[in-house]
Parts: sequence; structure tokens; C-alpha cells
Amino acid sequence: MIRLLTITLLSFHLLFSVAAAQVPDDPIANPGRPTVSTPAALTPVGYLQFETGFLGATHSPEFSSQRGFNEVVKFSVSRRIELLAGSGLFAHSWVQGQPENGTGDVSLGVQGVLHHGEGPRPTLALSYFRRVYGGNTPDLDFGSARNSLLLLASADVKGFHYDTNYFFNEVIGLAVHRAQFGQTLSVSHSLGNRFGVSGEIWHFTQPFLRGNAVGSLWALNYNLRRNLVLDVGFNRGLTSTSTRWEVFVGFTYLLPHKLLPH
Repeated sequence: MIRLLTITLLSFHLLFSVAAAQVPDDPIANPGRPTVSTPAALTPVGYLQFETGFLGATHSPEFSSQRGFNEVVKFSVSRRIELLAGSGLFAHSWVQGQPENGTGDVSLGVQGVLHHGEGPRPTLALSYFRRVYGGNTPDLDFGSARNSLLLLASADVKGFHYDTNYFFNEVIGLAVHRAQFGQTLSVSHSLGNRFGVSGEIWHFTQPFLRGNAVGSLWALNYNLRRNLVLDVGFNRGLTSTSTRWEVFVGFTYLLPHKLLPH
């Protein structure tokens, strides 16, 4: 654990050192974290984007508490196609009074823009994820999908930005396959040139618990550089089968060097 924290701190130092050397024409990061919603708009074409975070959660259906790191990597190969990879890097959980260490799932995905919007006209996109490795850590309240199809929409309306997603998931429990549905709505607003605030309401069905996971998420972000955004926030579960509290902190970093030619 100490080694992991040391690596994380060194990574922060390296990122901040690189970010300080930027010029005004560097590309702009497009964070998908920390909300459950994912933007329909893609990241800048040809640049790698990393979304790294720490999550602490208490009182979920599968554990009493959990602390872990997560990572999402995005890479847009064109204005309409983006490749994605997500992973739970490490988690320490308490289950029925016993400590457990492990890693989360690894999923690969692709997102395609159906329509490029502008201003109040929404950008529409479709996204598909497939779990390629099943981790050994307990899941959060809405579980873990083997296959996931998303419909995404994003737009700007009178100084506010919104992202809304509609999930159609396949979840598996004890060799039983069930359909899961989810909806999210995230609204954010800029507080000057550096700060921004976002609020979100989200809902997922829980087919194996015959319940519904619902949460209210609030976050604050700080634009340290054009390609480096820090975030912090919390989520409050609103039903008896929802994770009661989640707190998170992390950053989104867009590599300033383009990997694809013009």
C-alpha cells in the first residue's frame, strides 16, 4: 500500500511538472470523471487522455467499506470514433468484518458520435463496453456489467452544460443473466476561468436484489492547466440498497503530445 501511494505521489509530481511547461495552444482535456455520466463529445483527436481517481465507499450491499484506485484511458482516432479502457487498479474492502485486497474489472469499449451538436443542439453518441477481465473485488451498488450499451447526449444551455446517459446492461449472477437499465443526468456550471461545479442524479435497476440504486453526486473541479483538471466530491445513496456514502478525488490528464499525424 505504501509503495502504491508513493507511485501515485510521484505520478502527480511528474504530471504537474509536465503541465507547467505548456503553451496556450495545447489541446483541452474533456473529463468524463467524476460523474457517472460520460460526455457524448469525444476527446481531442490523436491525444491520449487519462482519468485517474481514488474512491472511498461505505455501506454497500456487498461490503461495509472499500477504498480503491480506478483508471480510464481514452483515445480518439477520429472526430467520430473513440477507444476506451477502464480498470479498477486496486481496492481494499471490508466484507463481513474481514479485510480483502484485490483488483477490479477491466473493460474495453468504443464510442461513436452520431451527430455533432453545438450550443443547445445536443451531441448524440453511442457507446459499447465489454468486460474482458473479471476482478476479485466486491462491486458497488449497481454491480458490474459484462456487456454495456449506452446512448449519450450532451449540450450547453444558458451557461450550463449537461450530460445524460441511458444504460442497457447485461449482468450475471450465479450463471443467471439479467438485463439492467440505468439513467443519469449531470449538470455542470463554470465558476470563472478555473473552477466548476457539477451535480448529478443517477439510477440503476438491481435485478438480483429486486431493488433500485439511486444516488445524488456533487463535485468541484479545478482547471490547473488546459490539459489537467483536478476534481473532488461525494455521492449520497438515496435508497436502502444504494451505497450510503462515496467520496472521491482524482484528475484528468491529456497528454500534450499528439500520437496521430494531422
